[in-house]
Amino acid sequence: MGTPELKNLRLVIITGLSGSGKSTVIRVLEDMGFFCVDNLPIALLPKLFELRAASLGDYSQLALVMDLREKEFLKTYPEVFRQLREKGYPLEILFLEASDEVLVRRYSQTRRTHPLAVGCGVWEGIQKERQMLAGLRGMATLVIDTSTYNVHQLQGAIREIFEQKPKGRRMSLTFLSFGYSRGIPQEADLVIDVRFLPNPYFEEELKTLAGTDPRIGDYLSQFEETQDFVARFHRFLAYLLPLYEREGKAYLTVAVGCTGGRHRSVAIAEKLGNLFQEQFPVRRRHRDLEVSL
Repeated sequence: MGTPELKNLRLVIITGLSGSGKSTVIRVLEDMGFFCVDNLPIALLPKLFELRAASLGDYSQLALVMDLREKEFLKTYPEVFRQLREKGYPLEILFLEASDEVLVRRYSQTRRTHPLAVGCGVWEGIQKERQMLAGLRGMATLVIDTSTYNVHQLQGAIREIFEQKPKGRRMSLTFLSFGYSRGIPQEADLVIDVRFLPNPYFEEELKTLAGTDPRIGDYLSQFEETQDFVARFHRFLAYLLPLYEREGKAYLTVAVGCTGGRHRSVAIAEKLGNLFQEQFPVRRRHRDLEVSL
């Protein structure tokens, strides 16, 4: 089997921690026109691509859920994925995770049994699974922490990410604002702290506004340190992003943090998104904005 026969082939492997939202993701991709298979045995993956292009018909977008339910998966996936990439298949690995506390709560609410909680509790099962999947997480092209997502928010994020066409697509950028009071986002590739900027919270007429309000951006932009920082960080990212692309990275999350995630981080994330939206597919996500309002 040589170069892939299918034009515009897109292959997405959905994996990650149990309870992190894999079933939600595959349903969204199916609605978007992907041919989806849940729990495909890893040994059958190469066979799938030995089918002639005509046999697959219009299904040039494939999404496959693979995880610990398949006993041979952990043992076999490194070699299978390596072979597929060597043969030119555009393999994307989406790894889903969530915090221990959130996963425990989800299992408690659904009354489901964690697949590795045999002879132990859910918490211990989650720790085992994290350790077993650490190598796979390191291979992922995109890691999404679903801790702060509800079902509808996760569905929306997946639609935004995968609506882009694979051919000619540049690396997708997410500018994610957050508040340090609720912790650094686990999905961040780069983190920048903007708590050194003047805080609109201490201005009575701005205190109740969100960072998406133009008046917050105007307030910050009047200060020399804001102008200097944005210009310097813009140049830094303009240098760095092509290097990530060259290494094959398909998605990059730049997290911008301030104290509460309501004013400064939101405004700067919006500004950076505007600066790069002509060169890259850009998403803006404000993790803590609704919480802090």
